[in-house]
Amino acid sequence: MTELIETDVLIIGCGIAGCTAALELADAGISVTVVTRAKDPKKSNTYYAQGGIIYKGINDSKASLAEDITRAGAGHCNPRAVDILSEQGPELLKKILLDRVGVEFDCTADGELSLVREGGHSIPRIVHATDITGRAIEIALMRALVAHPKITLLTAHTAIDLLTPSHHSLNRLSIYEPRSCVGAYVLNRTEGRVIRCLAKNTILATGGLGKIFLRSTNPRGARGDGIAMAYRAGARVINTEFIQFHPTTFYQTQAPRFLISEAVRGEGARLVHANGEPFMQNYNAEWKDLAPRDIVARCIHEEMLKNDISNVYLDLRSYIPTPRIREHFPNIHETCLGYGIDITRDLVPVVPASHYSCGGVWVDQWGETTIRHLYSVGEVACTGLHGANRLASTSLLEGLVWGSISARRILHTLPDQSAPRAADIPLWYDNDGMEMPDPALISQDMSYVKHIMWNYVGLVRTSVRLKRAMRELRNLEIETERFYRVIRLTDSLIGVRNAVRTAIIVTSAAWENKRSMGCHYRK
Repeated sequence: MTELIETDVLIIGCGIAGCTAALELADAGISVTVVTRAKDPKKSNTYYAQGGIIYKGINDSKASLAEDITRAGAGHCNPRAVDILSEQGPELLKKILLDRVGVEFDCTADGELSLVREGGHSIPRIVHATDITGRAIEIALMRALVAHPKITLLTAHTAIDLLTPSHHSLNRLSIYEPRSCVGAYVLNRTEGRVIRCLAKNTILATGGLGKIFLRSTNPRGARGDGIAMAYRAGARVINTEFIQFHPTTFYQTQAPRFLISEAVRGEGARLVHANGEPFMQNYNAEWKDLAPRDIVARCIHEEMLKNDISNVYLDLRSYIPTPRIREHFPNIHETCLGYGIDITRDLVPVVPASHYSCGGVWVDQWGETTIRHLYSVGEVACTGLHGANRLASTSLLEGLVWGSISARRILHTLPDQSAPRAADIPLWYDNDGMEMPDPALISQDMSYVKHIMWNYVGLVRTSVRLKRAMRELRNLEIETERFYRVIRLTDSLIGVRNAVRTAIIVTSAAWENKRSMGCHYRK
């Protein structure tokens, strides 16, 4: 029989946004259940973030930060979201990351937080923990989350679909009520059982969608689960054509596409060809290698096409002293050494890769979606902060800010809410007798999605490419949905189903927006 869990708040995902919301709610005495598909709950998008997080620079101002965010976003940013982040961000960083969980950021010799400048920022205002900032933040947050008596953490649990009475209720009259969310169906992968997890409020914090592309800096789970689930539930999804490609990911045939942090260029490294000749000054004389990411990524793409080369290079050795490289980028140094590249002596081969989704599930200033009692925070959400292109180091801060804001909103509204009735929500259909899916077929379908998206919906988009992508993806979705309904449920089957739907959402948005903006480039 299907297990039932009842909780005040269900949070799907436990990166910086999900953890922040969970801690803020739990600290106020609310019972919270956090679900993550990862076996190791630390392994979220946040954990893999090398770059820093915005704090406040010397003689910095809210207006200056807002101007930098809006410029990077190609003027498409939501002014309200920009104001909220500029106003609340630094204060919440101090309150939660420094005072509440004690993240150890880099400091100067006199004990002050060390501030660096990254691409698109007019002044140094970024704090780091060497080149593993996300890891330091996630470990500190998870330590507090695991220890909290009001939080239940479920690892190796994959959300299947959101529970909405208008879709799932046994009471057919529920279809006439405003659309709302009462939790989710969740697959307990260890036991192979599906749980009905009922909640007064649900927060989507599932991270990004980068793994629907062939080359990506994202971890395995970033396949668009949250966007696909929200879309199927009827939530509004916007701005998904704006996929940011990080300009510099390590390139070797057998190596993973791990990120070479933008902070490397912030310290002075240059993009060069094999002979050591820089080229970014030919494209952007003012910002050069510190131009916004979409510009840098397309310039690299252009150089690769123009010169018929597989990659370009980052030159640290000529521009950054060796002791500083070792001090500030120890993780990058160690990882590259594992593939035979010493960044203190060698040029580092790099290519662009999908990195961040600027769009997602539409939310208001409180993180509320168009579905009642459903919130969305972090990369899966679209506050409009990033507009058409994300400014460096805003993503971690956005997750922190809206994780806190959504928790505050729930605390305000929770006293007036009643718990959903378990009797109204059906058990998951028992598919124990069904055939297990063929992993080779699922792997092939996932590979097919990645190649379609990389070749047709990547850095440079054309009408012909987008038409072909849409045609092939729709055919694949028909086959995937048929497969999904007759084969036993697994995480990989859920993943490929969500990846196909998310790919269609992204491709449709790219087709509909005929104007090149930020990281959406129509040729």
